[in-house]
Amino acid sequence: MPKNVNYLMRASTATNAPDAATDGAPPPSRRGRPPAASREDVLALAMHRYLRGRRVDVQAIASELGLGRTTIYRWFGSRDELIGEVIASAAEPLLREAREGARGKGGKALLDTFDRFNRRLADAPALRAFVENERDAALRVITSGAGTVQPRIVAMITELIAEEVQRGAYEPPVDPSTLGYAIVRLAEAFLFNDAVAGMRGDVERLREVEGALLGV
Repeated sequence: MPKNVNYLMRASTATNAPDAATDGAPPPSRRGRPPAASREDVLALAMHRYLRGRRVDVQAIASELGLGRTTIYRWFGSRDELIGEVIASAAEPLLREAREGARGKGGKALLDTFDRFNRRLADAPALRAFVENERDAALRVITSGAGTVQPRIVAMITELIAEEVQRGAYEPPVDPSTLGYAIVRLAEAFLFNDAVAGMRGDVERLREVEGALLGV
């Protein structure tokens, strides 16, 4: 959560009693400068809004933190990139928990991990609300290779595959980076894109296809 910073700090009420050490002059004011909000504060407030299904409004965040919008854009580049940072940060613990709870080893452990992760994404209220309320922006943020979300998720998935390979528990049909990319793109299609083909949200079929990709 963002730091509970009061950007409209009031000066402490000065006493009216004379100060002997200053011959009756009032004590000096101790206003000081309000602490400045940081990039982490912006990200935390954006995460707070996102997790509660509220629009990630850059102007509202800037006003609440006492910043200019230009400062936020300098830190994140654009609203899309800010939201992408939020979504990627929210997804990381979901994948970590999915891996910790996965059963089996090698390809079976990977399939169970990806299946658990996909189900958590499909059931995530904040992600679902974002996709429903801002569909075009959501697809752009989530599925763009030039954004934040897809490259970070691909890197995490690829790392999990590579770990199983290094353990000698799994021999992938293609190199881990290619397989990781294919797994993520496939999940994007099933979870977010292809309503026309009747696939959107079909995690059971997604598991089957991912199993085929993994060779399990």
